[in-house]
Amino acid sequence: MSKKIALIAIGGNALLKEKERGLQEEQLENARQCAEMFGNVIKAGFALCVVHGNGPQVGNILLQQEEGANRVPPYTLDICDAMTQGSMGYMLESLLLNRLRYTGLATPVTTVLTEVVVDKDDPGFRNPTKPVGARSTGSFRALELMKDKGWTMKEDSGRGWRKVVPSPKPVEIIQLDAVRLLLEAGHCVIAGGGGGIPVIRDASGFLVGVEAVIDKDRLSALLAEQLKADTYVILTGVPKVALDFGRPTQRWVDRMTASEAARHLAEGQFPPGSMGPKIESALAFIRSGGSEVLITTPEALEREDYATVGTRIVRD
Repeated sequence: MSKKIALIAIGGNALLKEKERGLQEEQLENARQCAEMFGNVIKAGFALCVVHGNGPQVGNILLQQEEGANRVPPYTLDICDAMTQGSMGYMLESLLLNRLRYTGLATPVTTVLTEVVVDKDDPGFRNPTKPVGARSTGSFRALELMKDKGWTMKEDSGRGWRKVVPSPKPVEIIQLDAVRLLLEAGHCVIAGGGGGIPVIRDASGFLVGVEAVIDKDRLSALLAEQLKADTYVILTGVPKVALDFGRPTQRWVDRMTASEAARHLAEGQFPPGSMGPKIESALAFIRSGGSEVLITTPEALEREDYATVGTRIVRD
């Protein structure tokens, strides 16, 4: 492949932001902003693969289904995931095509409906923890749903009861070859939406959808590794990685090697609840053969020169 591959993972809240109502117009405007960010990466010469989350969107679909359940039979979570891959893929794809046309780039953009195999014996299936859908305010309703539908429900910090589903680790990406071929053909590819449509293999090896949520960042890391991506872009809330964050001695870092990042991590520079997991993901990607990880904000990636934006973690 002539172009280097970059993989970007964005959250579902990139299209449906906090305190927004979730209107179609709001999500299209947010998709337009994402398109500017993606366009900068494509303009920098990369073959781009995008993975998006879908938490707020699939939650809204589940709420719609709950409200209309007495009139229209609801779908299972795997099909709801597929619905968001289509709807969010369409919004991102169409706005990115428009952006590329505006900037004079002829890159095709393709959304791939992506199934991801999980292990049916994954420990997550024995202890569902991922809350999805609307809250039920009363324990009686929760018990009724658990009895009638076989759901697992847990009390949510005094705010009601919510359905919880497993969050198993991704094992196999069914459409991996399709994504790879499209990238090699010069397409920007949107794949693995919402962490992928969760499926298991039955005793005959056939694919069967399951009610689960695959973590988008886990799927992104697996996809980046299997595509042999050169650059993995991790979006966060600060424009660069900082040492001594929040202290008078705080300093932003433009570039560091994997060994330097590992040393700073061991020294406690990157707390577990904030930058720590991102640095761990970056190191795992570099160790699997990746060349570079870029950590920055969506806003900086949208507006600044790609060559100088954010913090880059590179191989030693």
